[in-house]
Amino acid sequence: MTQSSDQQTTDVAAGVGKVVRSEAEWRAMLSPQEYHVLREAGTERPFTGEYTDTTTEGVYRCRACDAELFRSTTKFDSHCGWPSFFSPLAEDRVRYIDDTSLGMTRTEVRCATCDSHLGHVFSGEGYATPTDLRYCINSVALSLQPVEGA
Repeated sequence: MTQSSDQQTTDVAAGVGKVVRSEAEWRAMLSPQEYHVLREAGTERPFTGEYTDTTTEGVYRCRACDAELFRSTTKFDSHCGWPSFFSPLAEDRVRYIDDTSLGMTRTEVRCATCDSHLGHVFSGEGYATPTDLRYCINSVALSLQPVEGA
């Protein structure tokens, strides 16, 4: 059975299944910058992203598949140039990959639903957060759904 993209998004938002698309489909639905970051593991320039300094209450979703990833209550100002969170909405919303590019070892964070690159997670940096983790996420990888009435 083949699902339409709209049906896939609806199912994902409800917590059902994975989103799988061809590279041609991803290119057609994402802007060039979104495609570069989400599908080619690129990085947007620091301090240029839409959500770097945003304090709006709401849920941050994967821009590629609309899966809920982070809540604004876990966002904090790390002064790093990208939106930072101390934890995902739930551990099953993201997956982790060892990233040895750029001559160092980091932990890449990907959307568990559509396998899009979101950013990286760092630990032991001394932030006064409940987890001592910093999920450094590209704004272009996210869309913010504000809380109603906020």
